Amino acid sequence: MPSFASDIGTGGGGLELPAELVDTWAVNEGGSASLADKALRVLLTGAHQLLKAGWFVRRPRTFGAHALALTPAGKVILVKLRYAPGWRLPGGGRREDEDPGDAVLRELKEEIGMTAHGRIRLACELDEDSDFKRDLASLLVVEDVRYQPQWSWEIERICETPIDHIPDDLSPRAVRWLAALRDKI
Repeated sequence: MPSFASDIGTGGGGLELPAELVDTWAVNEGGSASLADKALRVLLTGAHQLLKAGWFVRRPRTFGAHALALTPAGKVILVKLRYAPGWRLPGGGRREDEDPGDAVLRELKEEIGMTAHGRIRLACELDEDSDFKRDLASLLVVEDVRYQPQWSWEIERICETPIDHIPDDLSPRAVRWLAALRDKI
């Protein structure tokens, strides 16, 4: 099937969905990978591998907050990281004593440039073993998310898609999380 989606990102692997279903944004200037973007991807991937080696030894308890972020049109916002494959739900780490709602709003501002949002609610919490960590992932639904994509050292691409047309190249965690969230939307 030909790719009709806007493949303007730097990571390749364009979505195989009609353009009317998916909007993607590159978060770099000009829409193509610069030498600096490629070097940053290599550097961040290496740093992430070093972190994973440390987690293998320490097996830390970590806490995360991730969003099923929905646009006013009801589309799901997904992100592609520079250092890991696959589309993911926006979000990241938080301190144990940090409110998951506060953490997920902070992450949405950092990762996609969120400018406004509607209702936010905790949908579920999942205990997972991931990358040699024992992680408590708080999954929140954030409605009516408005954002202005901005350059990020961490985020390479942003995608909006209907919940019933999620791209095939999701990260394994995103697949599990979306399955856990399906009946909570």
